[in-house]
Amino acid sequence: MKGKIDEIDLKIIRELKRDARKSYREIADKLKVAEGTVYNRVNKLQKTGVIKAFISDIDFSKLGYDLTAIIGLKVQGGKLSKIEQDISQKPDVSAVYDVTGDYDAILVAKFKNRTGMNNFVKELNAMTDVERTYTMVVLNVIKEAHGIDI
Repeated sequence: MKGKIDEIDLKIIRELKRDARKSYREIADKLKVAEGTVYNRVNKLQKTGVIKAFISDIDFSKLGYDLTAIIGLKVQGGKLSKIEQDISQKPDVSAVYDVTGDYDAILVAKFKNRTGMNNFVKELNAMTDVERTYTMVVLNVIKEAHGIDI
């Protein structure tokens, strides 16, 4: 990234993380800077990829997605990137991680029911070059957040 992230940038990021709908004027007033400063900083953070999107924090269980699965994937050599890209496009998948350890990738997916999860896991296992999967079902969500405190 060109230019360093300074304390004002971090404060703006914190405000947007709390409420991405907060106006630049509200942020400026709280931080005691000009509204134009906030506007320019947010544009810079977007252009450099620090801010990738403004998202809503949705409780998917209230939309009927009561099952969360964490799935480990073991993939035959050289095919991992393509398989990860294919899986990342599936609508039920919220995260795909390239990892070390017993599995090559870990993914997180949400489903409305066991049938949906079952079909998804069978679809994964049917993919060429997927050696095996290991599925864990989340019993209780203790914390689920987009990002960390900075």
